Amino acid sequence: MRPFPLAPDDLAAAGLRPDRVERLLALVERHVAQGRYPGAQIAIARHGRLLLDASLGAARLGPPPRAAGPDTLWLLYSNTKVLVAIALWKLVEDGELGWDDRVSDHVPEFARHGKRDVTVRQLITHQGGFPSATMPREGWLDADAMRRAVCDFTLEWAPGSRVHYHPLSAHWALAVLIEAVTGRGFREHLRDAVIDPLGLARELFVGLPESEDGRAADMHEPAAAGGVQVLQDTTTTRWKRGGAPGGGAYGTARAMAALYQMLLSGGELGGVRLLSPRTIAHGLLDQTGERVDEAMGLALHRALGPHLRGHGPSTRGLGTLAAPDVFGHGGVGSSYCWADPRSGVSFAYVTNCRVPDPWHSQRLERIANLMHSALP
Repeated sequence: MRPFPLAPDDLAAAGLRPDRVERLLALVERHVAQGRYPGAQIAIARHGRLLLDASLGAARLGPPPRAAGPDTLWLLYSNTKVLVAIALWKLVEDGELGWDDRVSDHVPEFARHGKRDVTVRQLITHQGGFPSATMPREGWLDADAMRRAVCDFTLEWAPGSRVHYHPLSAHWALAVLIEAVTGRGFREHLRDAVIDPLGLARELFVGLPESEDGRAADMHEPAAAGGVQVLQDTTTTRWKRGGAPGGGAYGTARAMAALYQMLLSGGELGGVRLLSPRTIAHGLLDQTGERVDEAMGLALHRALGPHLRGHGPSTRGLGTLAAPDVFGHGGVGSSYCWADPRSGVSFAYVTNCRVPDPWHSQRLERIANLMHSALP
């Protein structure tokens, strides 16, 4: 097993402002003390070096309680989508796929219910036309049931005509596509093609093994009577093993900071080249421009997986102080991870409580802007 790919370094020596990072950590500590979320983990990296790996609060409230630590695994929710995107980028680079291939070219029965012309590009940019489609539980761990369910998804509008966030459905379809192209399970492919080569085998899991259950933080939600309560749907064995491709990965903040370092460095991490610079450059092109994502209410500037800050007055999760080419993704109500090409810094912030808006977006804005103010 390869060692973790980022060597430790010092914030100030790497050119960041420690006082601004201290303010960021103090804000998160205040959130934990206020009971907004039990625990959090923050990682900062630059130029292949890990500058901060901080764990705060509790991974589990118990009984028995368990403090968050450096090896705690956090439910990453939709940060998972970036992992799936990177696997697709590699398949395109290897000549196995094209972005404008029709999904039905590889999965013929996907053509059912008017979906014949839906493209890979439309799926990954949330233009597929079936945002509300759901995967039955039997499809979480059964490849045949997953494929049948995806092929039976029905359109809500013409593919390509609207941008509307697909929380899970598009990535279930992309998982079926990966399996059709590679001839193997999508979880195994993500592990063998992306996670393991980068030295992140103990840090990122799509489909949490039973052996790692003890490291996983409980996910929570606000309780009606105040405080937080465990989000029961995420405690089941089926959920953990299922590794939903749109939102079921578990990992550490430092692993996400490392993953984004690979993207910032043109496809290489720890001496291992995963992708070419041109593949990454294409993957980070703005595909949707100023078109409003109807689920989010603003232009998200979606690339082929992550989204970009863009030039508009509003953004989501990346901070208004971000440069236009900052890119990243979040996890619903809980987390955000991003990278800044101008400074070479990657940032990951994960928590274990799914908090609704407006507070969720407000805290992300403040955290991101504090981080941007620390950049060289």
